[in-house]
Amino acid sequence: MAKSKVYFTNFRTVAFGDGLPTKLQKLIKRAGVEELNMDGKFVAIKLHFGELGNISYLRPNYARAVVDVVKEFGGKPFLTDCNTMYPGSRKNALEHLECAWQNGFTPLTVGCPILIGDGLKGTDDVAVPVVGGEYVKEAKIGRAVMDADVFISLSHFKGHEMTGFGGAIKNIGMGCGSRAGKTEQHSNGQPSVDESLCRGCMRCQKECANNGLVFDKETKKMHVDLEHCVGCGRCLGACNFDAIAFNNNNAIEVLNRRMAEYTKAVIDGRPNFHISLIVDVSPNCDCHGENDAPILPNIGMFASFDPLALDQACADACLAATPLPNSQLSDNMAHEGFVDHHDHFKNSTPESEWKTCLEHAEKIGIGSREYEIIVVK
Repeated sequence: MAKSKVYFTNFRTVAFGDGLPTKLQKLIKRAGVEELNMDGKFVAIKLHFGELGNISYLRPNYARAVVDVVKEFGGKPFLTDCNTMYPGSRKNALEHLECAWQNGFTPLTVGCPILIGDGLKGTDDVAVPVVGGEYVKEAKIGRAVMDADVFISLSHFKGHEMTGFGGAIKNIGMGCGSRAGKTEQHSNGQPSVDESLCRGCMRCQKECANNGLVFDKETKKMHVDLEHCVGCGRCLGACNFDAIAFNNNNAIEVLNRRMAEYTKAVIDGRPNFHISLIVDVSPNCDCHGENDAPILPNIGMFASFDPLALDQACADACLAATPLPNSQLSDNMAHEGFVDHHDHFKNSTPESEWKTCLEHAEKIGIGSREYEIIVVK
């Protein structure tokens, strides 16, 4: 397979020169976004609006830059994301829109409507066949996402407590799944609690949307209710004391493969284009109601017609970067007995794993992990 083209520009600007939104527009135009033939067509721009309390999500200015380019080429854009399966400010369309507005995403600021892809309660989805799917035969995708004629992903590339990093494939595969679709992707493994490490802080229980955690008031320890747990892993990310782990050691690998198959369902057979910004690289997902200090420096903006090549290029750029001090990553590296995985994402969150996602994405024909970087100045 031929190398995919990935276009790159850094975050440097000069006094009285172009701002970053303009640099982003130049990048995606140089990458050939006009080839999507958007004239008169509905264009879904998928991004993450950020959880309330988290401020590392992409600024609305970047979304507006993409919207304006889509309009320039005759498209009818809308910003979209699907509801979450866990507690927070985005579990139904009303709260989700309120969250987006509070975080700066309004029709006035971004220049287009904002639609929650799977409807009011997260139940408005479409069963989309996954050609060549090994884990998912029909993906449950938000209806508005699938109704669009053209699909564009705009991703904040950052760390993730389970999948190592969140980039284009996670933004598309997990993000476009309805609430039922997200549950399906997460439901392979179930965690257990090591009582010797549990402090009884109950922080994990606040993250559980499915009554999968039960607190024993006598022992002051948390327990997993296997009947209700869907294996989403939110509790693992919430525990500061490493008291929670998955019983099924390949649960994250299966999640990664399902996520890749959901991505294929979204983009298969229709025009699509993908953008990722490596900026404010928080150790955890933007779904968290907080964001820790960045683990890596701001690197730049990337764009490609191939979401797999895009993720590989972004991962490689991050792995080549120098960790930032005063971060989760640098703290871990300073611990006595630190084991170097030669992987910044795994060194930041040792329980995470990302390579199986890209391997499976290539296997099922999403794109190529071989890429050519084209620098845009």
